[in-house]
Formats: sequence, structure tokens, C-alpha cells
Amino acid sequence: MSSIERKAKQLLAEAEIYAPPVSVEQVANSLGIKIELADLGEDCSGVLVRNGNRAVIGVNWGHHPNRQRFSIAHEIGHFMLHEGDTYIDKGYRVQFRDLESGSGTKGEEMDANAFAAALLMPAEWVKEAFYQQPFELTEDDVLQMLAQKFQVSTQAMSYRLMRLRLL
Repeated sequence: MSSIERKAKQLLAEAEIYAPPVSVEQVANSLGIKIELADLGEDCSGVLVRNGNRAVIGVNWGHHPNRQRFSIAHEIGHFMLHEGDTYIDKGYRVQFRDLESGSGTKGEEMDANAFAAALLMPAEWVKEAFYQQPFELTEDDVLQMLAQKFQVSTQAMSYRLMRLRLL
């Protein structure tokens, strides 16, 4: 198990979450992070603003709820994993992402995406749900059912299944 997977698993235990779907609000609350819906424009799904141990996650109110959940989990990943600054304004640390980072190509962005996947779709839970359902690559309804169970997009679920070597 990777260190990212371990940190996500530990955070779920600390937040007392033991079954899907993961309440990202409960996880954020357990860390003292405030979540605010905001108009972030078309290209921005979320932002982390940190001042010491206090933080606020802004999430794009116009995005699908599953996307909002992943964005919040992604920003929690930055909070848990990264100390570096990309922009500093009046003592606040802000993690902005551009089009390149949104594709998951930068190291910190890849880590935050992996953390979000591990938080929302813990390996043990996904494997258990996967093995309870007969699955064939041609059956989209099973993928849809798994995605709904974890309240993530089918794209996020299929990527997680591949990363866990279940597909």
C-alpha cells in the first residue's frame, strides 16, 4: 500500500467513515477545513486557501456534484500532502491549478488526484463492491452502479478499477 493510500485510509478512520459514499464534508470538518461554493469560472474546479493550520476549500458551484466531491477530495489531498506555495497573498497560501495541472501531469497534481481517488474510493471498499458484482467490459451498467455507490463519475471509477488492476 502506498503512503498516499495509507494517509487516505487513516484520514477516513479519524473521520469515522467506514462505508461509501464518503462524506467529503465530514472529512474536511474533521480537519477543520471550511468548504465554500464559489463561482470559479469554467476552467477552475477548486482552490485551497491555507493560513497555517486553517484552510478554506472553494469549489465550483456550477460543476456536477460528483465533480465537486472529487475537487474537494483533491484539495484535501493538497492540504494533507503538500507544503509548497504556488501563490502567496497577504500570508495566505493558495494552490491554483492551470490547464496543464488539471490534466494531472504535474507531480503534486498527480499526488492530489491519487489521494482523492484513495479517499473517495478506498481500495478495500472498491474491491469488495467489485467482487460482489459479475463484471464484463461491455456492461456499462455495472460500472455505472459502482460509480453511483461511491458517488463518483464513471470515468473516475473506471480509472480507479484500472489502477487497482481490476480491469
